[in-house]
Amino acid sequence: FLDGAVRMKELMRKAADFEMPAVAITDHGNLYGAIEFYQEATDAGLKPIIGCEAYMAPGSMKDRPNNQRDAAYHFTLLAKDEIGYRNLVKLISTAHLDGFHYKPRIDKELLAAHSAGLIGMSACLKGEINMAIQTGNLPKAKQSAAEFRDILGAENFFLELHDHGIEAQQKCNRVLPALAAEFGLGLVAANDVHFLERAHHEAHDVMICIGTNKQVHDERRMRYVPELYFKSAGEMRALFADHPEAISNTVEIAERCNLTLEFGQSKYPDYTAPAGKTREGYLRELCYGGLHERYGERAGNDSALIKRLDYEVDVLEKTGFVSYFLIVWDFIHFAKQRGIPVGPGRGSAAGSMVAYVLGITDVDPLRFDLLFERFLNPERISPPDIDVDFCEARRGEVLEYVRQKYGKRRVSQIATFNKLKAKSVVRDVARVVGLSYSDGDRLAKMIPNELNITLAAAAEKTPELKKAIASEPATRQVWDYATVLEGLSRGYGVHAAGVIISDRDISDYVPLCRAPKGDDVITQFPMNPLNDLGLLKMDFLGLKTLTVIEDTVTLIRKRVPDFSIGKILLDDQTTFALLNRGETIGIFQLESGGMTSLCKNFDVQKIDDIIALIALYRPGPMELIPDYIKRKKGLTKINYEHPLLEEVCADTYGVMIYQEQVMAAASKLAGYSLGQADLLRRAMGKKDRQKMAKERANFIQGCKGTNKIAEKKANAIFDLLEKFAGYGFNKSHSAAYGVISYQTAYLKAHYSVEFMAGLLSNEINNTEKISVFVTECKRMGV
Repeated sequence: FLDGAVRMKELMRKAADFEMPAVAITDHGNLYGAIEFYQEATDAGLKPIIGCEAYMAPGSMKDRPNNQRDAAYHFTLLAKDEIGYRNLVKLISTAHLDGFHYKPRIDKELLAAHSAGLIGMSACLKGEINMAIQTGNLPKAKQSAAEFRDILGAENFFLELHDHGIEAQQKCNRVLPALAAEFGLGLVAANDVHFLERAHHEAHDVMICIGTNKQVHDERRMRYVPELYFKSAGEMRALFADHPEAISNTVEIAERCNLTLEFGQSKYPDYTAPAGKTREGYLRELCYGGLHERYGERAGNDSALIKRLDYEVDVLEKTGFVSYFLIVWDFIHFAKQRGIPVGPGRGSAAGSMVAYVLGITDVDPLRFDLLFERFLNPERISPPDIDVDFCEARRGEVLEYVRQKYGKRRVSQIATFNKLKAKSVVRDVARVVGLSYSDGDRLAKMIPNELNITLAAAAEKTPELKKAIASEPATRQVWDYATVLEGLSRGYGVHAAGVIISDRDISDYVPLCRAPKGDDVITQFPMNPLNDLGLLKMDFLGLKTLTVIEDTVTLIRKRVPDFSIGKILLDDQTTFALLNRGETIGIFQLESGGMTSLCKNFDVQKIDDIIALIALYRPGPMELIPDYIKRKKGLTKINYEHPLLEEVCADTYGVMIYQEQVMAAASKLAGYSLGQADLLRRAMGKKDRQKMAKERANFIQGCKGTNKIAEKKANAIFDLLEKFAGYGFNKSHSAAYGVISYQTAYLKAHYSVEFMAGLLSNEINNTEKISVFVTECKRMGV
């Protein structure tokens, strides 16, 4: 990290401009960016070559030299094909998990065991052969060349020629051709690219200072020469005019590297059903058992229940997600058996009746009009995504259960990358170029507090900033450097919730490493590439509120032994009265100042009002709130574009605040299946004009054919749906979190002492919150 200043898209554009047929990635000791690189190159019409400049231990990777200089040489590896890629992944994973000493290291013995499908190259001045040449140890250089030739085969090992104007490179380049001739090896011209343009050298120098915590004016610090930029074929030919074969060998290597990665193919583990049962049969057995537990007598005579459940199970069987549901059911079942609090649901999964009857969620999708197709659309199959909230204090127990059940090397947490974002890159650059903290802070504060804002957008939006860049030389310099470095990765961490479960050792598919703190094994790839590769991703989230509820319930049971939070009624007027008084401190999702005011004005009368509150109180939909309240209180007349729309959104007073309402409207008015309606909702959200024109025509035709609605009226309805699709929130998520909000409000209304004790116990180290809660206790007379 903070070694190379090259962005993927810009690299591909440059390579395409140079009419290069292929481009390779060889980051130091890792494969973090391999999949993004592969996808970007493929999209640009270039052949991607995945490789790594590995760290090679001088002897065994189990040895532990006393200093970094003696710990490892450099050695370049490129994957020729899928076998080579798998071997490269194994090598780099093993380097991180077993060979780490200063750097993630492999050794020659490990390379020999995983050499198939790989091309090796002798690397830069820090390569083993070049280090021997620089110290005048020619026998050692020859021995190393022979060893690598024997491991990889003469046709798969090349000696790298570099020329960045460094004298030591010239010394090596005078010896390497003779070594190549003696051992029957090829020469290859290489360019150590650390930045894209020669003009980026100073910005890269600044980045090195950020990474090493030095200042630009420090005399004793790491420096790179200006020649480490991405050169054209013409520039490379001129540099290596004496060795034209070294240039032609770059093309030969590229032609021999033909890796095709498989995307979208499921690598989910198969759930092992009990002896004598199929997975499909076992899922149905669990579902029908759960149906009777959830609905009692209704399960035997309510045809709507049976029809909905059968439909969902059929879809799961056809789409191949039976194992997925059983895996999720299994670890949630484990958690509940162990008394580990599990949330009532999260995201669109609450729309599934299968999830409800299995106990994966605790929100009745029929009671709240939740749609399965919002969760799993049978007309555009993509992996379902069930995120689960666990008690924050005991989430680790569930993770450990999953590791034990499927195997420690089949379960892994996921890497995330910390980026040099607009404000942070400006502060960092200002610091290392010698500006005072106040000067850097002044510039950073001119950048608007908007999520993912870019420097370019900030300069356009802020006249004061634009003026400073134009009129202040020091600011201009900071800005120019920061613009080059913006968006680059500065380090890695562990995803707060993401977990991968695989059908085999994960390092058969993706490289692994250890978390920055502790010994946890994590993937080197972040979330999106893992999804693209077809790995099963789960979110195991820790939710402190569940711990608060559990602690409160434990205290309540001291005087009400059979109390159960899952059995409280959802229509308790005392609870609604508490919210209407604005006593929302400690109430999940409702305790901000804005939410407190909204609760006072909203006149909460039922749990559906809480669900609506959560959906409305967001940027965008917030502008609908005044009109919504007026309609709710009967102060404004509610008009519907068509009587059928009243069936869809009467509960929300004619305002479509949920995505599911947009889907239901398309289904009722235009005859869409719910799967088609979900696709329409997605298209509306993306605002693709060409696609929307096509969708509008389909909708108008559907309205005419299904309900004889005239074109003008159908157009007006489509406009309405399009407007609300941009605002709409996922009702399944809102309903699940609305239940938690209601539960906390119920506990505060009926068991205030126990609830406040639960809150205080879980914020013991947060003095600010403790102060707020103690004040609230005094107000309540607790």
